[in-house]
Amino acid sequence: MKQVIFYTRAQCGLCEDAKITLKLLKDELAFEIIEMDIEESDDLTERFGLMIPVVEMDGEILQYGQIDYFTLSKRLHEKTR
Repeated sequence: MKQVIFYTRAQCGLCEDAKITLKLLKDELAFEIIEMDIEESDDLTERFGLMIPVVEMDGEILQYGQIDYFTLSKRLHEKTR
């Protein structure tokens, strides 16, 4: 099963919205969500601090910041075919 890495942090409204979107798409496309709190790692905080939430699959960032259902769905369909 494909894995989606979801970079997030606490107290992040955009992250909460993105998580809902991801869960809706997960039902449709069957992938696993690995949630990573960027505040647990200085490296991740440095890499994604200004970008979160970030959705990544196979080492490729599919979408970040304002996550929208249509764009993410399209990118995930391309990656899970």
